[in-house]
Amino acid sequence: MNTRVRASLWFLVVSGGVVGVWALFFPQAFYDSFPGLGLSWVSVDGPFNEHLVRDVGGGYLSLAVVTLVAVVYRTRELALAAALGWLVAQLPHFSYHMYHLDMYPALIDKIGNMVTLALLVLVPAYVLAQTLRGNSG
Repeated sequence: MNTRVRASLWFLVVSGGVVGVWALFFPQAFYDSFPGLGLSWVSVDGPFNEHLVRDVGGGYLSLAVVTLVAVVYRTRELALAAALGWLVAQLPHFSYHMYHLDMYPALIDKIGNMVTLALLVLVPAYVLAQTLRGNSG
């Protein structure tokens, strides 16, 4: 697996791990203050639902674990599975937020939301493309 693909997978491991642990184990704090730095992107979209937030955390954490296994074992099939898993989760997530930007009061929230969510689509798409082309190994 080449260095760029591994770095991309590590980016996804960290992203999934941070969001997953935060949402799964600290759901109220995640709801109130995600992504941090004084911003709040979750609470603007409706009332707190602990079950939903914990489920989201579990989903992100499971993606992080599968992606970590892909990094450790460095097989084409695991990289492909991780990339596809991320895309299945993040394409609808990105689309939802793209069509609901009006809920964010500040331009920084709109831009930050689109940039971070776009990365969670573009990075696994890159891994998928490299893996399918045979450039991951």
